[in-house]
Amino acid sequence: MVRSKVTVVGAGNVGATAAQRIFDKGYADVVLVDIVDGLPQGKALDMLESGPVLGSDAKIIGTNSYEETAGSDVVVITSGIARKPGMSRDDLLLTNMKIITSVVEEVVKQSPNTVLLPVTNPLDAMAQRTHQVSGFPKNRVVGMAGILDTARFRSFLAEELSVSVEVIDAWVLGGHGDTMVPVTGNTTVGGQPIAQLISDERLTSIVERTQNGGAEIVNLLKTGSAYYAPSAAIVQMVESIIFDKKQILPCTALLEGEYNISGLFVGVPVKLGSRGVEEVIEFALTEKEAAALKRSADAVEELVEVMKKANP
Repeated sequence: MVRSKVTVVGAGNVGATAAQRIFDKGYADVVLVDIVDGLPQGKALDMLESGPVLGSDAKIIGTNSYEETAGSDVVVITSGIARKPGMSRDDLLLTNMKIITSVVEEVVKQSPNTVLLPVTNPLDAMAQRTHQVSGFPKNRVVGMAGILDTARFRSFLAEELSVSVEVIDAWVLGGHGDTMVPVTGNTTVGGQPIAQLISDERLTSIVERTQNGGAEIVNLLKTGSAYYAPSAAIVQMVESIIFDKKQILPCTALLEGEYNISGLFVGVPVKLGSRGVEEVIEFALTEKEAAALKRSADAVEELVEVMKKANP
């Protein structure tokens, strides 16, 4: 069996859990990279030793350098400082911009044909920076956010209605932050429009909980942020790319006129295959949703402008 090769940069909770989920399934060899001496090596060895129990013959190594990442099919970038209670995603911007810049420069030297999957917050701005630094075509840079936000939305709806998460079809678009846009007009439960099943008041409450989903977990944990659901979202994207599934998933992609947005990375439905983003899917939004998406894009643009001033 010829396995794919996936690099995960950042051996913190999100990166290590994503690496573990991929290793567990056995279809890809994994390289876990981190600047902390011994951390990726120790976590990778621990995961490797779970292989006989799980039936995974994949290889996984940890390293503090990038040579071992050469020839990766997908590179997941989780490096950066995490949000702390009371800290907005925007506070992270300039610190994580510097980290992303150095990581991307190293990664593309070793894997010039890879698909880059940034996860670091503030996500949309970091995807923009990843694209700029890499020089890659737009299809080979795709950010993870919408799958996570949509999973939160679907979880809350399933809980509210006492139904399986599998029967809920929903999309959360826009920037990964409190301006995200749960598209309620297109949300269905077993084919029924959500508006027929939940009152406007309850739906508004669930939308707001979704928009603050990350902060809710940060405030509960007190030291750290979410990583189980984010890592699951990463794996869904990795698998759609590696196996050329062409799944339509909400991801952060560069828009060039779609949804009347140009030159920005924003969360939208995309067809995700072996070449990365194969198509941006445009579906009809209500006037209110379109306006909310524009506001969300404007919030992303503000961050991009801050980065431009800091690093012209």
